[in-house]
Amino acid sequence: MILDGATLSVRGISEISGNPKIRIEISTEIEKRVRESRELLDRFVESGRIIYGVTTGVGGFVNWLVPPHLAEQLQNNILRGVTSNVGPYLDDTYVRAAMLARLNSLGRGVSGISFENYRKYVELYNAGIVPCIPEKGSLGASGDLGPLAYIALVGTGHWLARCGGEIIEGGKALEKAGLEPMRLNYKEGLALINGTSAMTGVAACITEEAQKLVNSYLLVSALSIETLKGKIMPFHPAAHENKPHPGQIRVAAAIFDILSDSKMVVQDEEVERWLQQLKSEQPQGMDQQIEDPYTIRATPQILGPVVDTLSSVRGTVETELNSTNDNPLIVVERGEAYHNANFHGQYIANAMDQLSIVLTTMSNLSDRRTDRFLDPGHNHGLPPFLCRENPGLRHGMMGGQYAATSLTAENRSLCVPVSIQTLPSTGDFQDHVSFGLVAALRAREILGNAYYILGYELLCGCQAADCRDPQDLGSVTAKVYQRVREEVPYLDHDESLTLPIETAARLLREGSILEAIPSELDVFKS
Repeated sequence: MILDGATLSVRGISEISGNPKIRIEISTEIEKRVRESRELLDRFVESGRIIYGVTTGVGGFVNWLVPPHLAEQLQNNILRGVTSNVGPYLDDTYVRAAMLARLNSLGRGVSGISFENYRKYVELYNAGIVPCIPEKGSLGASGDLGPLAYIALVGTGHWLARCGGEIIEGGKALEKAGLEPMRLNYKEGLALINGTSAMTGVAACITEEAQKLVNSYLLVSALSIETLKGKIMPFHPAAHENKPHPGQIRVAAAIFDILSDSKMVVQDEEVERWLQQLKSEQPQGMDQQIEDPYTIRATPQILGPVVDTLSSVRGTVETELNSTNDNPLIVVERGEAYHNANFHGQYIANAMDQLSIVLTTMSNLSDRRTDRFLDPGHNHGLPPFLCRENPGLRHGMMGGQYAATSLTAENRSLCVPVSIQTLPSTGDFQDHVSFGLVAALRAREILGNAYYILGYELLCGCQAADCRDPQDLGSVTAKVYQRVREEVPYLDHDESLTLPIETAARLLREGSILEAIPSELDVFKS
């Protein structure tokens, strides 16, 4: 993989960081840009310019001048001074994503790092050395100072890293890989840590996972609509052409196409014919109705905003990935150094809050659908709690709802926006902070819960198909049903539901059921 600072995508960084065997290369253009930016900074220092983090202190010590001959000591102290994170270490995939995001940003040639240290950062990544980053404690104001500083510490031969399946000291990890540690000069410690690369790398991985889950959930939704004897007309393109939100149109079209050959879904003209036969001169109640509840009929209007929001989130994350989120900027084209705040993480914090909201929206929808499956008053003739054999003696699928509803409530409680929780810090110098990494990790937690919630709905849909006749499923949903049945059998006796739920969640996490959906029905396909 050759990084170019301009075209790194959410899918690309997710795939690369998820595969530790992939190596990255430096293009000649990147080398040229990085060298020119450093040369310009060298000229500024030689001319006596006063530049933040180069010839001044940083953070709360911004009002101190630091002579250039103390540059190495200053830059190393910057790394040591901000590494105060706590808690469990970030997953290796997220750490690699953070490193890729930082390399892509630094490779734009506006950060003033030396090419020698940039090359050593690339070598660190390619050696498979994964710095240990405690995940709690980033403000996301001057970027992810602490998280990125742990990477830089390992690059300079300090701190801890995972290497060859064990955690060892950073210096030993470099020695084991045959690498020389970075030796920092002015601006370089700051260049390595002053940016949004940790939150953005994590956000990219979570966004890609969420996109895959949404496409999978279209299949789960179609199966639920089908096995709950939903009506097909609300998904006809004609209705959605008159409310032309892109996500709504795509969701409706996908479900309409998926269910086009189903023998189980209800055709509206059938209902109308049946109701016509019941007409009389007096009002009367019926055991059939002309429209379905919102969790069936309004699926495009509920999932459409999920698709559109997630598309916007992806755009925000990709813009951030391909940005110079650093301070100060050493811009060769303009021959100037610019003090700025590109390191601020508000864009990512906002995007991750939005992602948390739409994941919770899906959780709400799924929880209500699961309740319909289990409630004999609302499930169109399915057995109570999908328990066909020995009801009353058995519980059927009743117990699984406890977990799904509990996790839905948990997601709702987690959905308080993080991006508005700013607290002043650093002697009121960092007086508005984003908590972007906190927001990304919170979205990760909500996503983890959503796999279980939606996975349980998938199990209920398959159980309902067996209670009716799986031969009547459409060709696409039949493939989904068959994939689940390869690992989870029809439940005709009571047993712990933990393993079936874990299995369904894994199928969604891996994207296994997506093999059933035609590629043209990918709602994120441009």
